[in-house]
Amino acid sequence: MNTILMILIVIVIIYLLIKEKMTEVFKTFFIAILVAVFLRSFAYEPFTIPSGSMKPNLLVGDFLFVSKFSYGYSKYSVPYGRYLPFNGRILYRKPQRGDVAVFKFPGDNKTDYIKRIIGLPGDQIKIEEGTVYVNDKKLSRNNMGIFEDMHRFGYLEKFNLISEENSSGKKYFVLDDISFDGVINSNDNQNIFDVNNTKNYTVPNNHFFVMGDNREHSSDSRILSHVGYVPKENLVGKAAIIFLSIEYSNKNLSFFGINFFKIPKSIRVNRIGNMLN
Repeated sequence: MNTILMILIVIVIIYLLIKEKMTEVFKTFFIAILVAVFLRSFAYEPFTIPSGSMKPNLLVGDFLFVSKFSYGYSKYSVPYGRYLPFNGRILYRKPQRGDVAVFKFPGDNKTDYIKRIIGLPGDQIKIEEGTVYVNDKKLSRNNMGIFEDMHRFGYLEKFNLISEENSSGKKYFVLDDISFDGVINSNDNQNIFDVNNTKNYTVPNNHFFVMGDNREHSSDSRILSHVGYVPKENLVGKAAIIFLSIEYSNKNLSFFGINFFKIPKSIRVNRIGNMLN
């Protein structure tokens, strides 16, 4: 998304250089940058989906706006904010179970992740046979049929499409991979892990438990050694609306043997304008 934005800015600058005086160009450019930084930091930030961990609700190639004011602001609300000598949040509003949230990966505090908030501070979480329990109450699940989608590497995936409802009455779809049992590192007895059958988790104070909707293909809070619990400070914002959705082909744009990016195949018009739970 940043690459597209930079290309658009360059096009505008070239146009202004042709049509306007240099002083007016730099004045307009400076004002535009200030407005863009302000909007990105305090209102809505564009975000693109790079992987399938949030299928079926978010697909690879979806572009969405993230509401920055939904949870208040921390140093991670602004570009390169991780370098600021500031901790905590201002104008904080507590996330709700079921929110789709963007946050900074706790491992480096700079990579953006997007997952669904399952557990709040103090909640007890466990997963048994793929069913999520929050404070010993299981989230209701109803099988809605089959969901098919092309993997980003070019092969067709089939899932059981499941409607899940949490204790707040929020409903959303999740996936159960028909061909995968959820066991990771099955050949390594020391590091074997079953995402469908986990230990009991207690969400620490000022942290959240998050999971991807593509339940067996998501690195999230179930894996404490990777994502783990997400600190309140790392929240960036709440996913709001899809403003563009591009389906990519399996071919790459290449120069001198170097692959740069997938070539767009079509625009998924039916997804544009979709509001996110």
